[in-house]
Amino acid sequence: MPEVDVRNFNNETVEKLALSDAVFGAKVNRALIWEAVRHYQANQRRGTASTKTRGEVSGSGKKLWRQKGTGRARIGSVRSPLWRHGGTVHGPKPRTYTYRFPRKKLQGAMRAILSARLTEDNLFIFADLTLAAAKTKAFRKILDTLGLKEKLLMVDAADNRNLSLSARNLPDVTFAPIDSVNLYDFVNHSQVVFSKQAILALQERLG
Repeated sequence: MPEVDVRNFNNETVEKLALSDAVFGAKVNRALIWEAVRHYQANQRRGTASTKTRGEVSGSGKKLWRQKGTGRARIGSVRSPLWRHGGTVHGPKPRTYTYRFPRKKLQGAMRAILSARLTEDNLFIFADLTLAAAKTKAFRKILDTLGLKEKLLMVDAADNRNLSLSARNLPDVTFAPIDSVNLYDFVNHSQVVFSKQAILALQERLG
């Protein structure tokens, strides 16, 4: 059962927190993580690309010249795909890229990436992530004091407004509410910071 230091904003250890082996001691299955990321990105695709067929482009349906006797190639319409401004053959049409991904596989991928971040010493827990005010400059100073300088994900309750506002102007810091944090967030950030309350809620959800 892994034990992690719980710190405060002065970088002092205030307690030790024992985490679940089932969630934070899982095997790091990179193939499963890749599958889950692919599923997430497919679900994000809008699928709005669209081209016009010969029946949808503007233009007359009149036959331009007679079939035989002119010496020219036969033609039935200016909307032919062979002509400029004609229709597109087999072009993209609006579609959905979403597909079903088993819930147990998604949970397994979440356990794998969290275990990987813990093994890399890139998972940090703080007793409280509440800030006195929504000040980006003051928040940046706190991060520098704590030595958190890489691409950083902050996870806490959705009602932590000061943290959300302080983090949104920093290009290398992202705030994610515990209710909506997803696997791609963990994959896309080098370091992850949880409040104690948030990591216990996530552990319960994945356990």
